[in-house]
Amino acid sequence: MEEDAKKYTKFRWWLGITLGDMLDKASDLYPNKEALVDDRSRLTCSQLREKVNRLAIGLIEIGINKGDPIILQLPNWGEFVYSYFALHKIGAIAVLLLPRHTQIEVNHFSGLVKPKAWIVPEKYRRIDYLPIIDNVFKENPQLKHVITVRAEESTRFISLERLIEDTELNKDNLRELDGRRPEPTEVAYILSTGGTTSLPKAVPRTHNDSICEAEYKSRAREQTSNDICLITIPLEHNLGLAAMNGTIFNFGKLVLLDSARIEDFCLTVEKEKVTCGPIVPTLAMRIVNLDNLKDYDMSSLKKLYTGGEKTPPEVIRSIFEKLGCTCIIAFGMAEGPQCSTRLDDDLDIIINTVGRPSCPYEEYKVIDQDEREQPPNTEGELVAKGPGIFTGYLKNPEENKKAFTKDGFFRTGDLAIIDDKGYVKITGRIKDIIIRGGENISPIEIESLISTHPDVEDVSVIGMPDKELGERACAYIKPKAGSKPTLEDIVSFLKGKGASVLQLPERIELIESIPLTKIGKADKKALREDIKKRLGIS
Repeated sequence: MEEDAKKYTKFRWWLGITLGDMLDKASDLYPNKEALVDDRSRLTCSQLREKVNRLAIGLIEIGINKGDPIILQLPNWGEFVYSYFALHKIGAIAVLLLPRHTQIEVNHFSGLVKPKAWIVPEKYRRIDYLPIIDNVFKENPQLKHVITVRAEESTRFISLERLIEDTELNKDNLRELDGRRPEPTEVAYILSTGGTTSLPKAVPRTHNDSICEAEYKSRAREQTSNDICLITIPLEHNLGLAAMNGTIFNFGKLVLLDSARIEDFCLTVEKEKVTCGPIVPTLAMRIVNLDNLKDYDMSSLKKLYTGGEKTPPEVIRSIFEKLGCTCIIAFGMAEGPQCSTRLDDDLDIIINTVGRPSCPYEEYKVIDQDEREQPPNTEGELVAKGPGIFTGYLKNPEENKKAFTKDGFFRTGDLAIIDDKGYVKITGRIKDIIIRGGENISPIEIESLISTHPDVEDVSVIGMPDKELGERACAYIKPKAGSKPTLEDIVSFLKGKGASVLQLPERIELIESIPLTKIGKADKKALREDIKKRLGIS
């Protein structure tokens, strides 16, 4: 590991700067360029830097020290950006929790990291955080401060807005702020994994590896200072966070949208002349199927990055045809491995692969059960190692033993094929396999086939218990409006596509929407529980 770090530093794959330095550089080069837009504010680079510095000094004054873990749990508001960079400026560690995480997750992470403060709204949409805050305070005596955002006047907690407004910048406190700068090798933030079978794991990311990820991910997408990036995905999710970091790294403009309404997305693209942004396939599907899409001026869009789960082929084609922009397939995870299609990739590559590794200085390979590297075009587990990849879960030695190979490669848990040109095709999850009569079946392949049916809007395939064969394939389908496909319709269609017997579902369930996890992936755990109830299995 020490050898790797020396190599990454020597070849400048690690730039040796911090996330705070990255923001300062943008302000130094483009002080008057618009940097951040949200539902309440519109700031230039220099104005953003000033807010960040004021908040950073305010945090110092209430006793936040270098190395202190601070939970940051905010929607896609400008205050997330101020807080995120202010914590990095003083060397504190941002512990990023999704707005929908409640006391179970907050207490779980508090037990792991022992936070000194928590930045959170008092209320957000239907969530009342006040009882959650009271519970977490009781369970975590080390928690000293709750810093509320966009709250009504309250004397119970510290107001983030007041911390910014009441701080005056001067030579002395700016000098003190400079003295708090962390080392680029230190942990900058901690992400939560998107697990569906247990409580999330904590993923520490350093300034070095996160900036490496942001640099090469944005390079693969050819992102520049002229790009205006719209982020609707939660900023605490790696897909949204890496897009934010990449935009600041490239001196672009960041537009935050705290809404999942299709009309709001389209209006924001039209108003802000958005050129790019990450998006989950579900939202992409709704946008391209919008009846009055032509009423919006979407001509500024040049590229959309779809990720989080597999994007159906018809959605990819519609992004090209209806929006007139490039669909970039993004594969990644909180732990760091990142692949991406490129702007010059043909449609076949975009539909059938997740592109190539974003960083050319990272090693990717597929291995068998004995950790032997497999030749090109052979299925195995995808593993990765390099300057943008983390080195282990926080306080989880047992999980770390399972998460890395003997030679230090991170196990993604994905089954994949790497072809002789380096393109990666995800064929399934190791834990998401249907075992039918001793045959391994990949749900992702069945989903890909069913998603091309003209009556299907969304689909998720799971293994349902079967006494005879162990498991059979069940497809949960959200049909298009006015459609009601039957199992016979789906099977006949798939046979017409040349599907094998193993690629045919043996049951379908029509539902209004596919349940999602907190980070927007199909919640297969919930579907497995649902099918047990439908089958009368306790």
